[in-house]
Amino acid sequence: MDTASLIDDYFMLDMGLTPEERAVRDTIRHFVEVEVRPNAGRWWLEGVFPTELIPRLADLGVFGAMLPEEYGGAGLSAVGYGLIMQELERGDSGLRSLASVQSSLAMFAVYRFGSESQKLHYLPAMARGEMIGCFGLTEPDAGSDPGAMRTRALKTESGYVISGAKRWITNGNLAQMAVVWAKDDEGVIRGFIVPVESPGFRAKKIETKASMRMSVTSELYLDDVEVPQTALLPASRGLGSPLACLTQARYGIVWGVVGAALDCLAEVAEYVKTRVAFGRPLARTQLIQERLVDMLSRIVAMQLRAFQLGRLYQAGTLRPPQVSLAKRDNARAALEVARLAREILGGNGISVDYGPIRHMLNLETVDTYEGTYEVHTLAVGRDLLQENAF
Repeated sequence: MDTASLIDDYFMLDMGLTPEERAVRDTIRHFVEVEVRPNAGRWWLEGVFPTELIPRLADLGVFGAMLPEEYGGAGLSAVGYGLIMQELERGDSGLRSLASVQSSLAMFAVYRFGSESQKLHYLPAMARGEMIGCFGLTEPDAGSDPGAMRTRALKTESGYVISGAKRWITNGNLAQMAVVWAKDDEGVIRGFIVPVESPGFRAKKIETKASMRMSVTSELYLDDVEVPQTALLPASRGLGSPLACLTQARYGIVWGVVGAALDCLAEVAEYVKTRVAFGRPLARTQLIQERLVDMLSRIVAMQLRAFQLGRLYQAGTLRPPQVSLAKRDNARAALEVARLAREILGGNGISVDYGPIRHMLNLETVDTYEGTYEVHTLAVGRDLLQENAF
């Protein structure tokens, strides 16, 4: 096997994939290789998301891939969906974030907690990429503790009036609809579908990021936004509802960061074969070989966690603390791989002509969002010891 093949599948996990899962992965990989990677550094520097990719992603079946076909999905397996996330993040974390928020947060919220009419109205259009969604949970003063949210939805004769602010909302300025989480008159967290053209709704793009620059990240402001009763996701009730959506998104992250780490290792492996220092290629030095093997070791562990999580998902035995442990460890391991790759590239490592600096800075965000390393540590600790240390 050549170096590239060994990096991608050192433990021969491909043997456990179905033909459909291989085909899906290879299709998305080709798309990313041809249409994303050559431009990713420029898009990242410019701080823009290339919206022309949205219909292409829809045509490839990326949005809502695991949902039933009756709602516009592809009915794909959990492992197949994970491989999509892996290949998208091989291109850029911002690309995977758009697809992840669309599928695992906005679409999943409607699918899991919406009425049949809401599902039929929103999901097929979202699967076709004609409608982009965002997920309004995090607030300026309620991140790791979402139950402390201040956004309120007060009951009226015809529906609700929603007031509050959300922050760090992926897709906020691209979206046509927002799934907004707010406390009702009784203090119970409920989900609402809010069209972005609603009077009193405003999205403001966050322009100061040094990470995830290819992702559109926004603040949402809701100033007495009136929505009808039909905007309520009727099955949503309590903090468990948005957390169920987050479990889906975290599952995608577990796979996605594998792609970023693979891209870093593949690029640096080729670099050290041709970069000559002190009369020989870097690849012929013990220190470089040790570092690349350390990177590969982390990646193999990440892949094993992702594949097993996928099998548990498909068997219906997946538990949220298992997702927490995998998100915690895979995001941190990917960040460590990207840092090592950037270091090995030397001066070239600070240029977006090479992927690692971009992946490294993106992964600083991925390590933080959808639950920090520390929060997931406490979630697993609570599960392990049956004691709450929050």
